[in-house]
Amino acid sequence: MGTKRVTLAQVAELAGVSVMTASYTYNRPERVSDHARAKVLAAADTLGYAGPDPSARSLRRGSTRTLGVVMGEHLSYAFDDPEAVSFLAGIADVCAEQGYGMTLLPITGAADDVPRIHNAAVDGFIVWTTSDDDPVLTAVQATKRPAVIHSGPAVRGLELVSIDNRAAASAIGAVAFAGARRPAILSFPLSRARISTLTEGGNLGEITFPVTRDRLEGYRRAAEEAGFGWHEVVVAVCARNEAAEAEQVAATLLASARPPDAIAAMSDQQAAGVIRAARAAGVAIPDDLAVTGWDDAAVAEQLGLTTVAQSLREQGAACAHVALGQGRTVRTAAWSVVRRGSTRR
Repeated sequence: MGTKRVTLAQVAELAGVSVMTASYTYNRPERVSDHARAKVLAAADTLGYAGPDPSARSLRRGSTRTLGVVMGEHLSYAFDDPEAVSFLAGIADVCAEQGYGMTLLPITGAADDVPRIHNAAVDGFIVWTTSDDDPVLTAVQATKRPAVIHSGPAVRGLELVSIDNRAAASAIGAVAFAGARRPAILSFPLSRARISTLTEGGNLGEITFPVTRDRLEGYRRAAEEAGFGWHEVVVAVCARNEAAEAEQVAATLLASARPPDAIAAMSDQQAAGVIRAARAAGVAIPDDLAVTGWDDAAVAEQLGLTTVAQSLREQGAACAHVALGQGRTVRTAAWSVVRRGSTRR
């Protein structure tokens, strides 16, 4: 059985002072004499009083001074994925400047996702990229707190920070597919079901992740401008954004009867897996296989990878400013194509 919490009124009674004097001892000590403060602190020590309840204090001032970051991934992803780390660091930079804390709210697709949002003691929300049909979006709206979504979906009443994924995919796709005969794409998941599949561009069905949808549309445009029909482009959908799965998928593609000679991956982590699979199969890059990534993470420079550069740290900071009401919505953050040795000239 738990011990009943000691109240400030009990401390005041033992110290022989008013409740207001006891409260001022903790919240406005400059208004209390040294003698009265000493009596209150001595009584608190005797009773085992740890201080005012932080949640009650937050309720009184109407602020928790904390931002909630809704992660549509398992919690460890926030620490394992370099770009997730960069994005969170940008949020943390602003929180540190403003004297705010940061609470991570992982979303797993379980029944407790929505209650977790409703019960979060935060002043505002930053939602990591999710799907059009994610119920946490409605839950965030229902809190009536400031909220911003990173990279989509665009939701009426909520702010958005993103790059133009469609334009960036079209640009990097043009580089990836130049001179190719059998182009392929390594894709993020299509929906929250996160089903891995190997198909053609024309058979993708409904895509509820806006980042995946926009990048595939950009790659489609690049493929068609290079002279390919969308149905000719192999699309390998991965369940997770990680190098290990991408390596396995790429190994399967490279061992097929018609192996691709160009692979556009949706992240540098995926592209790193492709390069490992190519090296294991004795496939020369870029002569036999052109490879592109996305993000311009540290691994991209290490591997000489052609990629899309964007600053997720800057985007994280922009999200934090918007969630705090200190910045305008940035719908088109900066991006560029960085050419290195993994693609044909």
